[in-house]
Amino acid sequence: MGHEEPGTAIVAVSPQGPFFVFQQADGYRSPVWPPIDGEQRPMMHFDFQVGDLDSAVVEAVALGATVAEFQPQEKVPVMFDPAGHPFCLCFDQA
Repeated sequence: MGHEEPGTAIVAVSPQGPFFVFQQADGYRSPVWPPIDGEQRPMMHFDFQVGDLDSAVVEAVALGATVAEFQPQEKVPVMFDPAGHPFCLCFDQA
């Protein structure tokens, strides 16, 4: 389910939510990773649970993501979406 208008997009799993609202930001600056004092900090962060970590990285890159140079955890890759927002891919074997 979704709704779109100029400068805004709303995505929801169902009419009851949860809702994600994305809005265009004038003067947007990509966040810096890892965070640095005085620089733009990440505005959001999603962790995506995946079934196969290697395949998920390949698919994310094919969709426009990039792999961050700084990786604080060995098996939780930090990626950037095309606008520069960081997100992580996670695989929990439990």
